[in-house]
Amino acid sequence: MIDPGKAVKKWGKKSARQVNAAPELIAGTMFGLAFGFLLQKGGVGKFHVLIGQLLLQDFTVVKIMLTAIVVGMIGVFTLHHFAKVNLHIKPTRIGSNIIGGLLFGAGFALMGYCPGTAAAALGQGSWDALFGMAGLIAGSWMFAELSGWTKRTIENWGDLGKVLLPDLLHVPRGVFVVGFATALTALLVLLERFTTR
Repeated sequence: MIDPGKAVKKWGKKSARQVNAAPELIAGTMFGLAFGFLLQKGGVGKFHVLIGQLLLQDFTVVKIMLTAIVVGMIGVFTLHHFAKVNLHIKPTRIGSNIIGGLLFGAGFALMGYCPGTAAAALGQGSWDALFGMAGLIAGSWMFAELSGWTKRTIENWGDLGKVLLPDLLHVPRGVFVVGFATALTALLVLLERFTTR
């Protein structure tokens, strides 16, 4: 079997003069526009849809997220298996994950938008999203200012390193992907059948 980690071309090999960033910037912009368009068309740029999710009355957001997880997981792991992409795994740090999740959740509940949906909402003319965007900028600045302290403290709480669920569960990645995708797809079918939206 091909070792995907060794077979994929390493990006850091080119010198700064050889790299032309324009194609990557154009591709990133195009994908960003397509992502925003799809978020808006899916209805998740609307305040009432997002609040409906938080109140467990409208499951549009969960359905979109589960679909994205299934498609993304199958796509990324398939491409990695055939040595077309490298996996860039972020370290699992329990303290950071819990605190970050609570902050994200509190901001989402207070504002009614997450970062992606706030940008989509602003693009469709929902000016209330500007307050959330200002909060994102302020929060990013605060995080950057506190990063030295967080690296010495919070980021060391429960640091498990770069692990994936299949590795933790001692299950082959292919088996895990098929099983997890099947379970999430079943959950999607149940949500579609037994929820109003």
